Amino acid sequence: MKPSATLTLLTLLATGCAVGPDFQPPSVAVPQGWHAQSAQPDTDQAAVGDLTRWWQGFNDPILDSLIARAWEKNLDLRQAEARIRQARAVSAGAVAGLWPSLDATAGYRRSRSSSDGTTVHSDLYQAGFDASWEVDIFGSTRRGMEAAEADLRAAIDGRRDLMVSLTAELAGNYVSLRSLQQRLDIARRNLAVQEQSVELTRRRQQGGFTSGLDVAAAEGQAAVTAAQLPLLASAIDQAIHGVGLLLGEQPAALFAELAPPALPPPVPPVFPVTLPADLVGRRSDIRRAEALAHAATARVGVAEAARYPRVVLPGSIGFQNSSSGELFSWPNRIWSVGPSISWALFDAGALRAGVEKQRAVLDEAVLAYEQTVLTALHEVENNLVAAAREEERGRELVRAVAANKKTLALATRLYREGQVDYLSVLDAQRALYSSEDTLAQSHRSQAGSVIALFKALGGGWQQEK
Repeated sequence: MKPSATLTLLTLLATGCAVGPDFQPPSVAVPQGWHAQSAQPDTDQAAVGDLTRWWQGFNDPILDSLIARAWEKNLDLRQAEARIRQARAVSAGAVAGLWPSLDATAGYRRSRSSSDGTTVHSDLYQAGFDASWEVDIFGSTRRGMEAAEADLRAAIDGRRDLMVSLTAELAGNYVSLRSLQQRLDIARRNLAVQEQSVELTRRRQQGGFTSGLDVAAAEGQAAVTAAQLPLLASAIDQAIHGVGLLLGEQPAALFAELAPPALPPPVPPVFPVTLPADLVGRRSDIRRAEALAHAATARVGVAEAARYPRVVLPGSIGFQNSSSGELFSWPNRIWSVGPSISWALFDAGALRAGVEKQRAVLDEAVLAYEQTVLTALHEVENNLVAAAREEERGRELVRAVAANKKTLALATRLYREGQVDYLSVLDAQRALYSSEDTLAQSHRSQAGSVIALFKALGGGWQQEK
């Protein structure tokens, strides 16, 4: 066969068909808009910044700093980066399968033989190169490359999804910390008022205007409020520990920075700027699920190709002689070349079962993709409703706090004047403390819903450099 014809044949063999299905992105029906749209603020009154840095809408420099440091130091993120490097290495190794392998060999062998009572010793020196190339006729290597590239995309999107979760978790923990500090301040202020009431009831008892019952009731209410302080202080310490863990720090590393009390940041008004159809392309967990489905599709092709013949082109060239001094003389050259074909003619159905297994893996991956999309839609709808309803609840609680403050002031004045018993003051104190504490918790819930909404919309990751 002429060299040109041989080269043409090898080219045709190398560019043969790739068996197995070609990947088609799964199709999932999504609504045209959000069902909870009516529960959102008017769009002309709402403001949404860049989804990739949504937390800046809280206008809290400390939160901004914490998130920047978490992106750099969080141990889960660093593990994800290591997984990306692993996937890149696997992808590079898969590409190498398209190329021939070349090995250098060298050897020496001394042997003894006997013939007609005569002992003969002989030496054999050998040096050369061995090459081998598996022709990818049915696309096993190319499908393996395709799967490895999809796995790499999945690893990258896995890290992005981790960034989204980390950012939301850190923002939520930070807002919870500030909310706990606010609740501790509310409890202390209410305790101070209640201790004043204890002194008031004691003076009135000493003056003969009331009985010891009022004193006992006032002291009991103050003790109940005081009992809340250690619980809140413990929760604050644990919240600081949690923030430190997300930053890859020791438990006490952030106390100097976060222990000084501060009010919770104001919750930014939001509305979804991402349509349901855009959500599929934006959420990193959905893209990761698609990449995994792509990898599973390619591996069906790898399993299919294993059922077809394998063609390998081995070859070797070198020198061989009984004397090392004359080893590399041209007459001592040796070479060999020739194709080899292997084909599993009978394996009791093992290869076919391997194909069926990979098809089942593909079915699972497609269903997982559909589940991920459906979960994403539910998360957005739920948090849209939660954020809007919690905002309404907060407005009512603000009015309740204002009314309860007036009630307590009036009840205290009337009690001083002897027009009401202390039960009225006690009820007013309880109502005020409860409404103030509930308002603080409502603010935290509203912030949590907004944070969860931004997370559900796919905000909180940036492109790798």
